[in-house]
Amino acid sequence: MTGRLLRPPEVRELAARLGLRPAKRRGQNFVIDPNTVRRVARLAAVQPDDVVLEVGSGLGSLTLALLAELSGQAGTGRVVAVEVDAALAAALPETVATYAPDHLARLQVVRDDALRLTGLPGPVPTALVANLPYNVAVPVLLHLWSLFPSLQHGLVMVQQEVADRLAAAPGSRTYGIPSVKAAWYGRVATAGRVGRSVFWPVPRVDSGLVSWHRASPPPTSASREQVFAVVDDAFAQRRKTLRAALARSAGSAAAAEQALLAAGVAPAARGEDLPVAAFARIAEALAQVAR
Repeated sequence: MTGRLLRPPEVRELAARLGLRPAKRRGQNFVIDPNTVRRVARLAAVQPDDVVLEVGSGLGSLTLALLAELSGQAGTGRVVAVEVDAALAAALPETVATYAPDHLARLQVVRDDALRLTGLPGPVPTALVANLPYNVAVPVLLHLWSLFPSLQHGLVMVQQEVADRLAAAPGSRTYGIPSVKAAWYGRVATAGRVGRSVFWPVPRVDSGLVSWHRASPPPTSASREQVFAVVDDAFAQRRKTLRAALARSAGSAAAAEQALLAAGVAPAARGEDLPVAAFARIAEALAQVAR
């Protein structure tokens, strides 16, 4: 990789120049360790022509590492950095021009809230790599996976607990709504842990890396919205059987049982035992029962 990366003194100098005080409400914890962003950029396995969507670019630590990774390959790859903070978004091109001037042409900065994003200018993104704010990581991922079917792979840094939930398998203690909904979009796996000391300010929790590769959802006539509604109902009260959990949306416990049996699922089963394909079958059966 070419170009310089931000070290702890430079991160703090940039923050001081911008008058920045990390905002807890935005989950701002900036990476100050060059080795960590090198690791993330390497594990993300960005391809020469990838359009990399980075959410929450902050002061530019990961942005510089991604640009360096792409610039070391013979392709047209670029980074589209989405940043909600106006001052940070405005400062990012200058930072890249200072630390990696040869890479500036590969950067595009979009000042927007990732949760409200409706599109991006230019070529569609193909990879998602980000240090996501802890408080909105799952909603951001679900929104972007839905918004951009062009996304084929990615690596994100999130709270370790969130990483475990996203990658959990049916039957495990951490399996829940994020696990099922993530599986709808593709294959998810944990890719390593990240210590607290690489962030400024230091968070109170550990972080983890999550890798993701696009895969087709289960074949079903039910819409994604219908499937996700079943998932939400199934986990609303984890101790309930699916017959009881789905009774309200089905119209009655008897109707829920009928749909479950039609889907090949035991009425006494619980949501934490089922893969995403089973939820798709249930949603399809519920739609038939309602007719």
